[in-house]
Amino acid sequence: MTLQQLKYALTVADKGSFSEAAKSLFISQPSLSNAIKELEKEIEISIFIRCNRGINISNEGAEFLGYARQVIQQSDMLEEKYLRAEPAKQRFCISTQHYTFTADAFVELVKKFGGSEYEFTIRETKTYEIIEDVKTLRSELGVIYLSNYNENVILKLLRESNISFSELFMAKPHVFVSNTHPLADKRLVELEELENYPCLSFEQGAYNSFYFAEEILSTRSVKKSIKVSDRAAIVNFMIGLNGYTISSGVFPKYLHGEQIVSVPLNVDEKIKVGVIIHKDVILTKLGEIYLEALRKIAEELKNQ
Repeated sequence: MTLQQLKYALTVADKGSFSEAAKSLFISQPSLSNAIKELEKEIEISIFIRCNRGINISNEGAEFLGYARQVIQQSDMLEEKYLRAEPAKQRFCISTQHYTFTADAFVELVKKFGGSEYEFTIRETKTYEIIEDVKTLRSELGVIYLSNYNENVILKLLRESNISFSELFMAKPHVFVSNTHPLADKRLVELEELENYPCLSFEQGAYNSFYFAEEILSTRSVKKSIKVSDRAAIVNFMIGLNGYTISSGVFPKYLHGEQIVSVPLNVDEKIKVGVIIHKDVILTKLGEIYLEALRKIAEELKNQ
């Protein structure tokens, strides 16, 4: 197994076809195909599944490519430090549920890194995909929450995926509504008071299990339900439809300035927000900077 073979495999995965990868690598397609076949034979797995429309990545292949990406990144950093006159473009990716504090930490990462070239990615995505991103090393770390309801199921999945969970902070459930909502001025909201308003939640795609829901109390029956994929839509529906969502109360202004408020919800439940990291991965310097920023924000939240 060589670094060149790993680079070839990653290029095929990125381009989605052998022909496009060969063009970008300036080699012939047969040469590239033979190099990949030799690599697959050596590691005794099929990285790519060939089909009429191009290629698909196998489950084993996705995991292998995650490790390969880590190796190439470490190699690039060695070359940058000892061989290159110009710094290499740094790459970093994290996956998270829809929390603004993770974006705030991302801003701190970019400011502190201060490199001339970089390619950073923050994926606000579905719960299952966050776990898959960390499992396959697409993302260096992820941010999710645990509750009384989902904790056993999520922790079992993390153990099976060789992923650890580290708590950042504990929060109590709050209802987020517009500042003109009839419940906006209450000191405490009861569940039954929400009955006639649209319940807003983030859709989870193919893995739409209650255990993967981004909101607690996902099993409760509601009259009106609207599922969205981004925070901007939730804001619009809170303001325009008197909708609500249930989340932590860590940032009352995190959605839309003064237009959105949070009110404590009277339920016996807690939200444990934390970081997930693959156990086989040693965080890069960028990962350490980002995790430090997350922990700093978590400490500020605990002191509020």
